[in-house]
Amino acid sequence: MRIKYFLHTIILWASVAFIGCVSTAPRFQPGTYEGEGKGHGGDIRVLVTVTETDIKDIKIMSMQETAFLGDTAFATLKDRILKANSTEVDVVSGATEASNGYISAVQDALNKAGFVAVKKTKTQGRSKNLPAKSYDLVIIGGGGAGLSAANAAVAKGVRVVLFEKMGILGGNTIRATGGINAAGTAIQAEKGIKDSPDLFFQDTMKGGYNKNDPELVKTLATKSAASVSWLTDMGADLSDVGRLAGASVNRAHRPSGGAKVGPEIVKTLANKAKQSATLSIFTDAEVRSLLTNKQGAVTGVVVRIDGKDYKVTAKAVVLASGGFGANNEMAAKFNPALKGFATTNHAGATGDGILMAQAIGAALVDMDQIQTHPTFAPDGNEMVTEAVRGNGAILVNSAGKRFVDELETRDVVSAKILAQEGKIAYLVFDNSVRKSLSAIESYLKAGFVLEAQNLADLAHKIGSTSETLEKTIKNYNDAVLSKKDTEYGRSDMPRTLSEAPYYAIKVTPAIHHTMGGVKINTSAQVLRTDGSVIPGLYAAGEVTGGVHGGNRLGGNALADIVTFGRIAGENAVAYIMKK
Repeated sequence: MRIKYFLHTIILWASVAFIGCVSTAPRFQPGTYEGEGKGHGGDIRVLVTVTETDIKDIKIMSMQETAFLGDTAFATLKDRILKANSTEVDVVSGATEASNGYISAVQDALNKAGFVAVKKTKTQGRSKNLPAKSYDLVIIGGGGAGLSAANAAVAKGVRVVLFEKMGILGGNTIRATGGINAAGTAIQAEKGIKDSPDLFFQDTMKGGYNKNDPELVKTLATKSAASVSWLTDMGADLSDVGRLAGASVNRAHRPSGGAKVGPEIVKTLANKAKQSATLSIFTDAEVRSLLTNKQGAVTGVVVRIDGKDYKVTAKAVVLASGGFGANNEMAAKFNPALKGFATTNHAGATGDGILMAQAIGAALVDMDQIQTHPTFAPDGNEMVTEAVRGNGAILVNSAGKRFVDELETRDVVSAKILAQEGKIAYLVFDNSVRKSLSAIESYLKAGFVLEAQNLADLAHKIGSTSETLEKTIKNYNDAVLSKKDTEYGRSDMPRTLSEAPYYAIKVTPAIHHTMGGVKINTSAQVLRTDGSVIPGLYAAGEVTGGVHGGNRLGGNALADIVTFGRIAGENAVAYIMKK
């Protein structure tokens, strides 16, 4: 029998109870053995220690998975395998490839230990860990918005429960790579970067084709610096500042060396949340519907845990369940041109929260505004951060020619790539770009980056002639030196591409961000179709619409989830205190 497990920050799992007995015949040659498996990011190597009958310990020797996601998933799997004394356990939803790689690595080690399968004569059981019947606040979703709301709320002393339908916290946030935009931060000041909330506002409205709700954008811009300070006060490293497409200045805050920002933010928020004695977290817990009273106020949720539905009442609910980028049927309903598109989203981004809110009368906005990310690497099934272009990479087609200002907005760059032969392009960069951005190392380790010692060899690998690619690079380098890109008007060209080795990544657009969702006001209250507030319901992050308009700028999603996540958590508590 396969057993599902749930994470809880307050109550520890009860020990596994064996009903009856299992065979005590020798299964292994006692000792410690090395095993290897293939995860999402590359090879996973483990050391497994066994006695004649039991798996005693599992240690990670090396892995290439996303920080925090891999660590958390592997800790969960280790617990499951040791308790089951078997690799016949469920994968961690939200980290399927990494889970399968870890399980394969452990099984490889067990095979080397002379593994002998044992038929269980009785089933194994465990005591269930279930939520209480009532809390002050329910938060739906354990990504950046939900975790921000949770931390903001528990700081006020209320009892909070967070339900995450996947097996791991983080949502799409843990996949974010480029940076979190903020204007007027102390970090910018230390680097001599002049920025302001007004400039942030202007860039965001322009990037969204002025379809954005200006009041929401004003709130985002004015509170963005405080959001970065809030995270750094918790210990987040956001000391590096770069520029992503659509920004007038460098305002994308990220870890030193240009490391991936999403795992840093999720780790910081999750570790802080787990220190609270008034917060309970459940994963593999899918909220199915919102509860309301006769006056239409939200009074709780119905959550499914281990196949069974439970009613959990609360004085308020924060909806932070994300968008619908992984639900192609829903995306194609609003934009038929996207039917069959790949996605950069995690598997749980299916729009459940939007539909639940709509079912109780919530207004929806901008549902047809769906952004594609231009640099999805199909060979690695991974999004390549915009920061690669921001740090100097260019885009060429299979003929080796540039065709766009690489720092144009995502929708423009996506459309230009789709117009190329095969609907693909290549990100081309050199060793100086690689050294400037540590996030590139994970792409190299995952094996989908083409590498060559000279441009002629790189041209051969992408199907171009050496003359064409060499001319393209020369023209670009001349533009860098003259500080004027006469071909495509790129304004920010931080370095020439002249240091071997050279690299290329095949890319194509994929569904990345859904700008539409439930309609909110600047207090993060969810609004009905008539403009009135739904009492007790707050929302933040990609489940909402209006912030990004017709196109989201890179770095603005993280600013959105943290800023409005905090607002939702704080205002939900204020509402609770009045009841």
